Amino acid sequence: MQEFAYLSPALPRIFAHRGFAKNNAENTLDAFKSALFAGATHIESDLQVTKDGVAVLFHDDDLLRVAGLPLKISQLNLDELQVLALTDGGFIPTLEQALTAFPSARFNLDFKVWGVIESATEVINRLRANDRVLVASFSDRRRVAALKQLDGKVASSAGSARVLVLYIAYLLGFKVLIKRLAKPVQLLQLPVNAGVMRFDNPKFISAMAKAGLEVHFWTINEPAEMTRLIGLGAHGIVTDRADLAVNTLRMQ
Repeated sequence: MQEFAYLSPALPRIFAHRGFAKNNAENTLDAFKSALFAGATHIESDLQVTKDGVAVLFHDDDLLRVAGLPLKISQLNLDELQVLALTDGGFIPTLEQALTAFPSARFNLDFKVWGVIESATEVINRLRANDRVLVASFSDRRRVAALKQLDGKVASSAGSARVLVLYIAYLLGFKVLIKRLAKPVQLLQLPVNAGVMRFDNPKFISAMAKAGLEVHFWTINEPAEMTRLIGLGAHGIVTDRADLAVNTLRMQ
């Protein structure tokens, strides 16, 4: 594995998906606090940007699902957004608030939109949080653009296109191509399968590990499935149930 401070905790890695939202609204400071208290090693979250250009931690592009409001994040200024209570309680935090509130926590940040790159990278650089964030995006172009604006050595995970080509290279046995494709990233974060593609294959996981990549699976909430995937060689899981994951995987 490539050496990054972000990947220093002992395996397996437990990513709390949008925090631990069993008793809190997702992607809130309370959800992040609960995840860390439960024993999660990392917090998985998402980045959107407000109308006035502030990076906030939120998954959807609008407030309909979690607040019952047909308003887009990009249409609201920060002061308008942060007075809106979510249905399950709590408020949407800024990236700066989260990184400041949890100064030693490691965050897996999915850059959802192009417009958030400038704001998010400025905050990460200013707070010197580069060694405790991971840049993620389904778009490799967006991932690369964010990395270019970050100082120092920052971990990142492969976008969808790179994952697809890596999988094809694995099927064809192109080891040299796998290593070349793996070089710019440190992680693959995957569903168990995507259509006919099965990623929960010990040979595939092993091939990626030999190329220097960790393999994490999302979103895994059943203890038996957590155990199965780690047994296949996975290095971590992304889960809504950090409590179950900690109890299950720390006992192995």
